[in-house]
Amino acid sequence: MELSRGVITGLLADWQKGDGTALERLLPLIRAEIHHIARRQLARLPGQSMHPSSLVQEALVRLAPKHGAEWNDREHFYAVTARIMRYVLVDHARRHSRTKRGGHATPLPIDETTVLSREQLDEVVAIDLALERLAQLDPRKSDVFEMRFFGGLTLEEIAQALDIGTRTVDRDWRFARAWLRRELSQGL
Repeated sequence: MELSRGVITGLLADWQKGDGTALERLLPLIRAEIHHIARRQLARLPGQSMHPSSLVQEALVRLAPKHGAEWNDREHFYAVTARIMRYVLVDHARRHSRTKRGGHATPLPIDETTVLSREQLDEVVAIDLALERLAQLDPRKSDVFEMRFFGGLTLEEIAQALDIGTRTVDRDWRFARAWLRRELSQGL
């Protein structure tokens, strides 16, 4: 497993430097984990039909080195991937909501067959707005919530990615959940 971690980190560094072949060698090693992250995020939106592969594909496009995404190691890459997937879903929800209000449709980079209820669209945007407010108050707690909730990372993986202790991650996770629950219950 440690060999795989080192190989993944090395390939991520090569890809970040612009080595196009590094992504081809990297994908078989990370495919299962990034699909797990996508499935976890999509599971939070029951009743929709977006395929995890569509979310993964859009995230990888946005993670391409030319877009400026940066990561330090494997855990940080998965955390950034979770954040990018969150942005993809929020962007999609906002476009879909705008179209429903009479705005002009724009091409969707993800599966156009996605069907989200009005409540789900509002929930995705509300969570995003609440996380942005939490990030202004305490960026680390916002990062912990995002990595755990959206990325499905373990407390240990988050601790390693943020270079903090697991007890601190656990406290931040509990605080962020309670804070977001309170914010969302107030109707934003």
